[in-house]
Amino acid sequence: MLRFQERASARGWPNLFLRLILGFGFAAHGWAKLSRGPAGFGEILSHIGVPFPHVTAWVTTSIEILGGVSVMLGAFVIPVSFPLIIVMVTAILTVHFQYGFSSIKIRAVTGAGAEFGPPGYEMNLLYIIGLLVLVLGGSGRFSVDNLLLSRFKRLQKKARAI
Repeated sequence: MLRFQERASARGWPNLFLRLILGFGFAAHGWAKLSRGPAGFGEILSHIGVPFPHVTAWVTTSIEILGGVSVMLGAFVIPVSFPLIIVMVTAILTVHFQYGFSSIKIRAVTGAGAEFGPPGYEMNLLYIIGLLVLVLGGSGRFSVDNLLLSRFKRLQKKARAI
């Protein structure tokens, strides 16, 4: 099993899979806000007391869409992770913390299926930890960051040779 993990890690697959799901999640949430209109999200932010709610709604939506796409591509993952983490921490502190840790709270099971209560901060923490893993462990082999780094190293090597 360890050999399998070493091979998969050396080939860059774990980082790719992590980037794809994290990036897609952020982009999907940003797209949902955009498709419903950031003004609607701004109203929600206004009701919970977030300052400059309509500006914050546009900034959050932009960070989630652009940051999500950037993470999926593995492009500038370190700098883009910090605004994404700030969005997640803000969501925890302004919305989810009051509902506790668990993201799944079954209120009832009816003939129509399960009814769930408001989600806690569990998923936010998973997103934050996933981003920190990418910041500390790198974007991986199949990333724009890796491509840029390898080109930079080649140029540096050529410069030393001259």
